[in-house]
Amino acid sequence: MARPRIVIVGAGFAGFHAARRLARVSRGAADVVLVNPTDYFLYLPLLPEVSGGVLDPRRVTVSLADTLPGVRVVLGEVDGIDVDGRALSYVDPEGRTSRLSYHRLVLAAGSVNKLLPIPGVADHAHGFRGIPEAVYLRERLIQQIELADATDDPTEREARCTFVVVGAGYTGTEVAAQGQLFTDEIVRHHPRLDGIRPRWLLLDTADRVLPGLAARMSRAAERVLRERGIEVCLGTSVTEATADGVQLSDGRFLPSRTLVWCVGVRPDPLVEATGLATTRGRVTVDEYLSVPGHPEILACGDAAAVPDPARPGEITPMTAQHAVRQGRLAADNIAASYGVGRRRQYRHRDLGFVVDLGGWQATANPLHVPLSGLPARAVARGYHLLSLPANRARTAADWLFAAIGSRPSVQLGLVPDAAVPLDTATPELAHR
Repeated sequence: MARPRIVIVGAGFAGFHAARRLARVSRGAADVVLVNPTDYFLYLPLLPEVSGGVLDPRRVTVSLADTLPGVRVVLGEVDGIDVDGRALSYVDPEGRTSRLSYHRLVLAAGSVNKLLPIPGVADHAHGFRGIPEAVYLRERLIQQIELADATDDPTEREARCTFVVVGAGYTGTEVAAQGQLFTDEIVRHHPRLDGIRPRWLLLDTADRVLPGLAARMSRAAERVLRERGIEVCLGTSVTEATADGVQLSDGRFLPSRTLVWCVGVRPDPLVEATGLATTRGRVTVDEYLSVPGHPEILACGDAAAVPDPARPGEITPMTAQHAVRQGRLAADNIAASYGVGRRRQYRHRDLGFVVDLGGWQATANPLHVPLSGLPARAVARGYHLLSLPANRARTAADWLFAAIGSRPSVQLGLVPDAAVPLDTATPELAHR
């Protein structure tokens, strides 16, 4: 290579912010290359609002070309890393395999759906990790209400109006909250369904919703969900899924045509394929985000087992806050390896969390100050607008139109069922 080449794998929160920081601190002294299967950074926290018909999908996608000047974006799925040869291979959108050498590597491959060995789940459930799944779910909700309107069979109608979400973490809670408001609105436009209210169930094996947050936030969120009529079933999960419904661990069978899988994530299969040492499935790194024995490789975000300074002996959880800060630190430490700035250890100050429950409801604890209702909603909206790298005005406009009008409820047929498989047990499926 004529001059240093820094390659970043993945444009999630960690990879995007690493690329952004490197483009600024390198000042053109190195080639910064970002390899990603799409040409956008996805702002995941607002994805439930896409499935709930509040936001246009383009609002949560940020163009890499527009926001990363000076960074070369390569479209492709990385399928192998030659650690000793300092090179990686990737498959481009047309199926061609290419090789890319590097002087420094930032591994920020992210995560994929966590699939449990439950009969029928891989065939009948859908995850919630990207634009295709969010658009698919939005159209699925509309479709099932319309098919319920078309049938005269009360049993079929009830099944089509029953929606099951598994996993009461951030994603599952927000998907259920947004989806319930959306389907209630759709039903109002179908006179034949007068008197019928869609049934939503949120399942989790934990003893409370949002188990990773403070108990006060958990209670506030659960109260809002129950007041809206969402059935929160704790200590409960799915033991089998079929085309006609789901069997629950408490013995009940729920006739349903829609099962949303939000039980969590696991590191991208690429992590295991690298052959690097791992901790709980994530690349083992030191407090500087460097891979032991390979100082030229740094890992961050969901792909990395970063030591948590606030919890000695533990690793940082898979959250956007950690990923953003780790991505920036990886960039700074790489710059330091070239003599720009100094190398630093990972430190993190918890700024709190926000959970958007749709309508005028939310729960938040900015700087550990507990809030709920309208104040929390204002904090949540403000936080997301500040965190979005682009599309802020258009996102705010969508929120305004949703608040004073109705949500669009037409099917476009853009995402077929086969395009959003849940099964990510193999690298081939994970990288589609």
